[in-house]
Amino acid sequence: MLSVATGVPAHAAATTALAAVPAPVQWAVLGDSYTAGVFVGDPSPPLDDAGRDGCDRTTGSYPNLVERGLAADPPAGREVQRTDVSCGNATILEVASDRQTPVSPVQPPEDGWPGLAPQADRAELDARTDLVTIGVGGNSLPFGKLFTSCLLAGIGRPDGATPCRDAYEADGPVLDPESIHDKYDRVSREYATMLRDVHRKAPNAKVITVGYPTIVPEDPSGCDRNGPTELAVHLKGVGLLSVAQGDVAWLHEVTTHLNAVIRAVTELNGDVYVDTATSSEGHDVCRPQATKWVEGICGQAGSYWPDHLAFGPFSLDCSDGTKATFVHPNAAGHAAIARQVEAAIRRTLS
Repeated sequence: MLSVATGVPAHAAATTALAAVPAPVQWAVLGDSYTAGVFVGDPSPPLDDAGRDGCDRTTGSYPNLVERGLAADPPAGREVQRTDVSCGNATILEVASDRQTPVSPVQPPEDGWPGLAPQADRAELDARTDLVTIGVGGNSLPFGKLFTSCLLAGIGRPDGATPCRDAYEADGPVLDPESIHDKYDRVSREYATMLRDVHRKAPNAKVITVGYPTIVPEDPSGCDRNGPTELAVHLKGVGLLSVAQGDVAWLHEVTTHLNAVIRAVTELNGDVYVDTATSSEGHDVCRPQATKWVEGICGQAGSYWPDHLAFGPFSLDCSDGTKATFVHPNAAGHAAIARQVEAAIRRTLS
């Protein structure tokens, strides 16, 4: 049978038309809570959905925003299909090699969240994967334990004191006995191993790593030590705890160094690094609500998110309608990161 218009066999014309449509880009999203979104937008999957896994991915996360932008204007005319397995509290090792047990405080099962396979396995990375974005590293310090140590070290100390820096520059505090220098070395090794594993599993993929935004300011003089919407925390049965301003400046150095490690290892592997710290300067946790891109210990979040979190015998309590956001990007922060990541993806796929 011939095509009336061209005289070409119909089956050949159909084959040619199909061949002219480029295959979709297979994009895998790996990362921790700064990637997943946790309390920004609606839970994804929705609450009460059987597919919830305790990872706290949300519709307002930057991967979700990037996907919408790419769908509206496909790069090089290619549809992009996203597989997002990012998960709150994920470490570097849990991206490519270790199992993870999620810790979501939202509707947890009575017996706790079941363990999950490494993210690279859940994303089914293979030779067909075209693109991988990774945002991870903070939980491998781990930043949460480091910050808690700084809160405790700040009790009764003046603003300019640096008890947390002093402890970590030595052998680490009692709560976290590993020096900051040993942490940097370990994280560097883990990140390099993780990237090698990702490339081994997805040999044809372009890899983009995403750094952390400016979380705390370089100059902490404007930070309110008594403000829960910044870096103070009210623990039930203990009282108000806050980080000494000298240690806030040091925490800025820690995040800067972590980003430098991620960037160096990324570029050594020939991959692409997205610097979100520079663009977010002036939007840190100590800024007014309309300016900040990172919520404080307590802050604005979806109605489903809790206003208190239990830590062993202690409980973090937020008030005045705020939620237990524990220093994570808000909607404005995710939107800003999305713009940079989308631009990096377009450049990489062009």
